[in-house]
Amino acid sequence: MVEPTLRWRYPEPGSPGLEYVAAVAAHGGGERLARVLARRGVAAAELPSFFGPAEAGLHDPGLLPDAHRAAERIAQARARGEGVLVVGDFDADGLCGLAILVRSLRDLGLDVVGHVPSRAGDGHGLSMRCVELARSGDRTLIVTVDTGTSSGAEIAAAAGQGIDVIVTDHHRVPLDLPPAVAVVNPHRLDARYPDRRLSGAGVAFRLAGHLADRLGGSRELAASLADLAAIGTVSDVAPVLGENRAIARLGLERLRADPRPGLAALLATAGIDPPAVTLDTVAFVIAPRLNAAGRVGDADDAAALLLEDEPGRAADLAGRLEEANLIRRELTRTALDGARATLAAEPPGDGGPVFVRGSWPVGVIGLVAGRLAEELARPAIVATETDGLLRASCRAGDGVDLAAALEGCSDLLARHGGHRSAAGFEVAVERWDEVRTRLGALLAVSDTAPGPVLEVDLALPATSLDYELLGELAMLEPTGPGNPAPVIAVHELTVTRVRAANGGHAQLTLRRELDVVDAIAFGRADLVDRLLPGDRVEVAARLASRRFGGFESLQLEVLDVGSVGSSVPATAAAPVEAVP
Repeated sequence: MVEPTLRWRYPEPGSPGLEYVAAVAAHGGGERLARVLARRGVAAAELPSFFGPAEAGLHDPGLLPDAHRAAERIAQARARGEGVLVVGDFDADGLCGLAILVRSLRDLGLDVVGHVPSRAGDGHGLSMRCVELARSGDRTLIVTVDTGTSSGAEIAAAAGQGIDVIVTDHHRVPLDLPPAVAVVNPHRLDARYPDRRLSGAGVAFRLAGHLADRLGGSRELAASLADLAAIGTVSDVAPVLGENRAIARLGLERLRADPRPGLAALLATAGIDPPAVTLDTVAFVIAPRLNAAGRVGDADDAAALLLEDEPGRAADLAGRLEEANLIRRELTRTALDGARATLAAEPPGDGGPVFVRGSWPVGVIGLVAGRLAEELARPAIVATETDGLLRASCRAGDGVDLAAALEGCSDLLARHGGHRSAAGFEVAVERWDEVRTRLGALLAVSDTAPGPVLEVDLALPATSLDYELLGELAMLEPTGPGNPAPVIAVHELTVTRVRAANGGHAQLTLRRELDVVDAIAFGRADLVDRLLPGDRVEVAARLASRRFGGFESLQLEVLDVGSVGSSVPATAAAPVEAVP
């Protein structure tokens, strides 16, 4: 018997309702698509913007908290001829947001300089070094991007030196807002903005649109910044639903048709043709290269690339980012090996998060934490010592709120911040054990059902696979976090052939009733020894189409396989229905 390697979480049984199915049908989808959309929480009222023109999914940016106050202060800076410093976080989200607001403010006629803090020297947040940079440069207005909500002390210090601060951010908001002239953050308790899921670059993009409307800037330029907003959205793993999906659609259109020089150079360095760009390209090609500079040094080259309009200089900068990315890969590999060795020598025990401490570059500990959290299916906290403090990155899967847990340890921490699934903190070395104890209790999880979960969107008999289904599922594009490529559980299959394919993959031929369907299992060479002709199986897969020898056929991209009846769901019993 072949056991699945993942726990398949099936949809709850039952129809999404006749009215909902009819609403989806009005946009060209059938009941199967309606089931997927309902499971993903797309309300009937959201369907017109989901399927309509991308612009229809954008909200009124004037509804962002303090958007009007931010516009008034920027108008004042323009009238007075003040210098402005835009401070963006050093990850791809912050870098893209920085480029958005620098370009937007320059279009409005302001004297603007962008600055990216050092990951190692400054850490997250608005640092006093940034405040000093503004003071020494005679810049009396700072605008933060993807940071600043938790920088109350630094903002107060800036005010004491005659420097106003506008915060644009999307991180968790403390009970007491920082003393900035404006805090543009959709997570504020008093926010009326319809969608709180924006990334830092997404907030910057919507504010840029508001500034163009209010202060007479170019609406065309503001709209063209969607490519940068899309990169920030995907790199920050924001859900590609609601307004984020609209931003992703607009951004992809720009990236495919007319990428700005910096991004065109980055794609050329990676060997990617712009028309072929997808959100996966953004996540696995563009974002890692933008992030690499800040992980192995300073992120200035990445910021410069996004602001560069001369192709030759853009190509030089893209080459530097490619070199930094290669270094980042090697540093990550070494740190991950070390973290695994530490856990092997000191097993973490059952339940709760894993804590690992070592001497690794601070720029890669978040990547290591993410990989460990994925491998172990539990929260991972990875720390490294720098300047007498421990800097830690935390990563976790669904159902865990890291930012809330860190708030529960705030009295022990020097600094902290982040999101539900990705966060970080600084702590004195001598308080590490206290933090481990308390944070471990706050993040305790049950180990009764170990192993990663695979979310299944539809469970169907093999005979229900057809091109109509393929076309309906394609209507979910662009897919990404929160709206992933759909996974179907296909039952009633018989293995007729299995063989190894180059690259550690397995090729399968699976019989349904009167015909067969080809399948490819990427990275699953183990299936060659586990499956035999005649085995009755069910597979979790993505449905695709392949062309070979002038013919087109359906293909299953297999994620997991189990003998019939072995894919015990994580919730209710698997509903297997023949949907017309």
